[in-house]
Amino acid sequence: MASKEKATRLEQRVYWEEKLNQRLSLLADKGAESEKIAKDTTVKKLRAKMRETDKRLRVIEGKEKKLEEMAKIKAEKLATPKKEKKSKISEEKPADSKRQKKKKKKKESKDKD
Repeated sequence: MASKEKATRLEQRVYWEEKLNQRLSLLADKGAESEKIAKDTTVKKLRAKMRETDKRLRVIEGKEKKLEEMAKIKAEKLATPKKEKKSKISEEKPADSKRQKKKKKKKESKDKD
């Protein structure tokens, strides 16, 4: 019965609640005491299933909330104007690398000699 969909988990929660209520009413009809009802293995199992389903629902809701926040951040990022690229001056003449500068310097020193 595992599922990652919220709707399915909600249906499971209703199912487990219904089963728990049926078991509690059955035990109450038999005249069981509240201590005995609390110790009943079937009741424990059904409550554990409910806790598990609730825990999974909280995780799913957390993921949905995170997705909404990420979408909001992305929208804000797209709404901000982009910065202009480098000026045309830098495009006309690319900067020399260290190696190229060293070569030029060496060549100049040879020309002087």
